[in-house]
Order: sequence, then C-alpha cells, then structure tokens
Amino acid sequence: MSATITSLDDPQRPVPASAPAPGRGRLIPVLVRSAAAVVSGALLYLSFPPRPLWWLVLPGFALLGWVLHGRRPRAGFGLGLLAGLGFMLPLLRWTGEEVGPVPWLALAAAEALFIAVGCAGISAVSRLACWPGWAAAVWTLDEAVRARVPFGGFPWGKIAFGQADSVFLPLAAVGGTPLLSFAVVLCGFGLYEAVRRFRTYRSTREVPRGAVAATAACVLAPVAAAFAAVPLVDDSAENGTATVAAIQGNVPRLGLDFNAQRRAVLDNHARRTEQLARDVKEGKAPRPDFVLWPENSSDLDPYRNVDARTVIDQAVNAIGVPTVIGSVLTPDTGRLRNTLIRWEPGKGPVETYDKRHIQPFGEYIPMRSVARFFSSDVDRVRREFGPGNKVGVFDLSGTRTGLVTCYEAAFDDAVRDTVDQGARLIAVPSNNATFGHSEMTYQQLAMSRVRAVEHSRTVVVPVTSGVSAIIRPDGTVVQQTKLFTADALVDEVPLRSSLTPATRMGALPEAVLALIAAAGLGWTAVRAVRLRRGR
Repeated sequence: MSATITSLDDPQRPVPASAPAPGRGRLIPVLVRSAAAVVSGALLYLSFPPRPLWWLVLPGFALLGWVLHGRRPRAGFGLGLLAGLGFMLPLLRWTGEEVGPVPWLALAAAEALFIAVGCAGISAVSRLACWPGWAAAVWTLDEAVRARVPFGGFPWGKIAFGQADSVFLPLAAVGGTPLLSFAVVLCGFGLYEAVRRFRTYRSTREVPRGAVAATAACVLAPVAAAFAAVPLVDDSAENGTATVAAIQGNVPRLGLDFNAQRRAVLDNHARRTEQLARDVKEGKAPRPDFVLWPENSSDLDPYRNVDARTVIDQAVNAIGVPTVIGSVLTPDTGRLRNTLIRWEPGKGPVETYDKRHIQPFGEYIPMRSVARFFSSDVDRVRREFGPGNKVGVFDLSGTRTGLVTCYEAAFDDAVRDTVDQGARLIAVPSNNATFGHSEMTYQQLAMSRVRAVEHSRTVVVPVTSGVSAIIRPDGTVVQQTKLFTADALVDEVPLRSSLTPATRMGALPEAVLALIAAAGLGWTAVRAVRLRRGR
C-alpha cells in the first residue's frame, strides 16, 4: 500500500509519498503567496481614512481571494494571520502613541488572530459553488465576533468604517454596517473569481454559463444594490431644524498627562463657550438652540467640586441654552462614571448619561497582572470606570438628542438604541487628546459619517482637541475643525424622525449573514467527513 501526501501547489491533488521533498522551486510559490497576503492586508489599511482611497479595499480582497482560494484551512489560518498583521499593525498604530509599542503590537496581533480564524473559514468554503458569497458571509461573521469578544469586543477595522466616501455607503441605510461590509467583501472576492474564470476560459475555452452568471452577480449585485439604495440617503429636514454648537476647547499639551490638566481643559471649554456667547451678542454667530461639549471636558466632578460647578454655571448662563457637559463622576464608593450631563442655564445639572461601552485597558483594566507585563502604564488607571445601564437621549430645547460617547460609536447597538428611543439627532462627544496627531481621530470621524447614513440622522462630533465635525444625514461633513486648536462650530442642521430599514431591522441582517456563514462552514465540514469516510 502506498501512502500519499498533499501537493503544495494543489491541496486537493495527492502525490506519492516517495516524491522528493519540496525544494526551492516549491518554496517560491509559498513565499509569493505569503507576501501577497501581507500586501492584501496593507491594501485594506490604505483604504481607511484619512486617505480617500476607499476603492483599494476591492483589489485588497481580490488579492486575498487569490491567496486563500483552494487552500486548506490550516494554510488559510497562517496566510490570514499575515494579512491580518498587514492590516491591523498600521491601522492601530495610534494605540501606542503614548504607551509605547508593546500594547500596540499585542492588540494588533490579537485582532490579526481573529482575522486568521476568519480566513481559515474562508479557505474552507472557497471550494463551494458561488464561494465569494460564502466567503463574504464568513468575513462578516468574523467581524461580528470580533465586535463582541473578548471584554465586550473591539470593532475597530470593520470594513464598513472605511467606506464613508464609497459608492457602497447607501447600503448602510439598508442593513447597517454588517451588510455594507458584506457587500464590499463580496465584490472584492467576486473580482478575483472573475479573473480566475477568465484565465480558465483562455486556457480551456470552456466556462459553465452558471458559473459566469454567479461570478457576474458577485461583482455587479453589490454595486447595483448600492445605487438602488441611494433614495434612502436623505438629508431633508423632516421635523424642522435646530441650530447646534459644538465646542472644541483644546488641551494645554498632548499625551497621557491630559488627565493632570483637568482644570485647564475645563477652563478652555468654558472660555470658548463664553467667546461664542459674545459672538452671538455681537451678531458674529447665530444663536444656538443647544451646545455640546466633548467627553472629558470637565474631568473635575461638578457635583463634588464647587469651583468646577461655578465655572460651568458661568459658561452655560453666558450662552443661555442647554449644554451637554462631558465629565467624570467620582462617587464615594464604587467605580468612576464617564458621564454626560445636561446642564440648564439657571438650574444647573438636571440629567445624566453614563457611558455604557467602556474601553478595556483604558477605562478599566481586565487581567491587570497580565496587562502589567505588556505595559506598566496600566497602573495609571488606579480607579476603574464602570458602565452605565441606560440609553442616553436628552431633550435639548425640544430636540431629542441621542448620546454616544466616543468609543461607543464603533458599536452598532450603542448608536441604534438612541434612534430607537426617539433621537432626531446624534451627538458623539469624544476625547482623542491621548492619541496626538495620529490617524485615530479621522478613523473615528469616518465611523460617525457611516452612522449618519445608517440611521439618517445629523451627527455632531465635539472633540476636546479635534477633529470636531458636523455631519449631515447623507454623511457629508459640512463643518470641521483642525487638530489641537480652540474652536466652535455652529450650524443649522436638519432633524429627522423616520427610520431606515437598517434601524428597523436592527441586528437581523447581521444574524442572517452569520447563519449563511455557519451553513457554509457546516456544509464544508459535512463534505470533509464524507470524504474521509469514503477513503
């Protein structure tokens, strides 16, 4: 009886065990495929803001399709890890801006491992008919898992968040970020399949008509669906307008010492609000209906610190309209709260919202003893934050405003919940001062642009140090600030109450795509078992 081994060139073709060991001629294809995996990940990274190169995601996935098609899952895992590192290492470089390279490398490696698992699944389903559809569903399932585990998940790098300038963006209003990601990935894999089928035709002059039709659908259906969804993208004022002001007070200096500058940061935001009040009186700026301060604009607890309360009172009374203040509340016992406060002129604080999705290794430290091995900066977090448990919607001068604090913009449910509870405008108060001049603030701004289209709402993003912005429901940025400057944005924005299909369906599109992925993976597993039993 002669044993067989697997051919490196074709995983499905056995060769005699007595064949010579792979030499340099066999090694070169492996190295080429590995390099291509890294390049595919780099193309995905380059498709993200601040670069307007969203279309690079398509050749990125086409190349990844070539890398993974027909590979065994174990090879797909290794190649997927290389692609994940090529994607996540540059994308998440901002996480090491102030704490050094070790936490950055650890996070990027962890995220790359998720991508590697997904690519193993893509390799497995790549032998099925219409494999680009199965593969795109597996990628979307992988994103869904990564957005939930561990420690509540980390959705950064979801393909949808790189599509704020894309022709595919209207699909966000149809099925949210999961459908948008799926469509883009499907089109990219479909492009590779089209090239593969064309090469087959050139060599054999035979390609099944059904395969041609399926390949064409993979490429053209996402594009056609995106154009069909354009009518859902609407920035008309269904419920009138509101004039909103976003304050960017700036910080005295960059870095982690931001938290040691609490009084100076508060004074900066109060001073810029008072300047806006003077501009309104002098006719230089329109009078806002309400004002939004960023996250951490007053890290001095105004319920416990009389000076902080006085400074905020003076600023709010000067502008004379409801103002949302980002603060840190310090109860006598228990965890800190990252809180947004509705502050009324003449009344003071009347309502609060506590951030629900708090940032692991930033606002709280899971597995502190292990995390300390990667960076001693974890001990800067001496008292941890706790999550809130209610959706934040404030009534600001008659405008129901949904509250999504910074990091929460990455989570589908955090934004959708506010619209489900009647928000006609979404505010995303943020603090990016820790990340300096990195790409982080532009990546986060793109998320807010996608959310605007997803839920057909104006999104206002006040940031301590920039980039602050006002975004229309069609995803266009009508005003934005520069980094590390004091500024105030004032604009009359449309208010809307209608719900997009994405908002109405909630997590259903993601669940359907996850079931499709599971079905594809399950069928692949069944086929593998039958094949082994048949030998």
